[in-house]
Amino acid sequence: MRKLQKLWIILFLGILFTAPVLLLIMPKQQYSISERRKLKTMPAITMDGILDKSCMQSIEEYLLDHFPFREQLRRMKAYYAYDILQQKENNGIYVAGGCAGKLEYPLRESEIAKAADRMLSLKQQYFPDARTYYAIVPDKNYYQASAYGYPVMDYEKLDNILQKKLTDMSQISLWDTLTIEDYYCTDTHWRQERLQPVVDRIGEQLDFSIDLSTLRKESIYPFYGVYYGQSALPLQPDTICYYTDEIIENVQVWNLEDDQIESVYRPQITEKERQVDLYDFYLGGASPVQVLTSPQAQTDRKLIIFRDSFGSSLAPLLSEVYHEIILIDTRYISASRLGEYVDFTDADVMFLYNTLLLNHADRKSVV
Repeated sequence: MRKLQKLWIILFLGILFTAPVLLLIMPKQQYSISERRKLKTMPAITMDGILDKSCMQSIEEYLLDHFPFREQLRRMKAYYAYDILQQKENNGIYVAGGCAGKLEYPLRESEIAKAADRMLSLKQQYFPDARTYYAIVPDKNYYQASAYGYPVMDYEKLDNILQKKLTDMSQISLWDTLTIEDYYCTDTHWRQERLQPVVDRIGEQLDFSIDLSTLRKESIYPFYGVYYGQSALPLQPDTICYYTDEIIENVQVWNLEDDQIESVYRPQITEKERQVDLYDFYLGGASPVQVLTSPQAQTDRKLIIFRDSFGSSLAPLLSEVYHEIILIDTRYISASRLGEYVDFTDADVMFLYNTLLLNHADRKSVV
């Protein structure tokens, strides 16, 4: 064990002493694929920046982002934490059964209560008489963490808080419809091709039926999810599998941000977008308001979903039934402005949120 530790130290010191020269001659990257962010550019050096020390801080950030073999060093650090120090997690990321997850505990009861109050406020303001439902998507930890000895939030208490608060809404319980296999190993999201039990459970409450086995399945590979970069470990990439047919292919998606009409799926994703988040293949990613119009849907019904990113892969499947689906993400639009863009009449309404988001309702401006 001591020999292995010495080897790690020698490798680290070797890189450290050669870094200044390599920093000058090595090409600079614009993006960090693993961290999904733009890297810092060399700042302009000004007298004002030197005097207020902001220039030195910007230079330090630039040097940290472009340090030679930075990605390899991140991996070395992760290996050292897991293999040498035998740590069970690194920066909150753990790997169990070949799948990565992010520790999330304890339960923030006040955050859950605030989220519920905001849901009720929206209902009272915009759709007091509409059929209203809420469905909570369990995060991966619910199915994975405790089995490997990792701490988890109190999911039962979370569910109880919502049930006591949301008495004017019908609960669609998804807890028993999913397993860890229904989530990407390198990401936080669920797999669209595994959502038949979820669709069935929602359909039981909203009175519809969709057989996903009748749809055509396509795939995109590789998919490096958000935990791939955060873990800094060489996890096996996932494959995005998605359902489509003539109905879904003819769905038109209007986006409030750019006032453009797009398709449900974005197979023409550029290489730069692949580096950021390939999950944005579904509906183009986060947006305050999107309207899906399905001219060949089985009915003329309308569904409004208050959602997070989990709704992006679910909504295309529901367009088999609903002529119009309105997706609202209140992280990106003030609730007071919704009446300017959304007609809430004659619609079913569903709140669909992941437990990770609800546990940070204030920080992420959930509902």
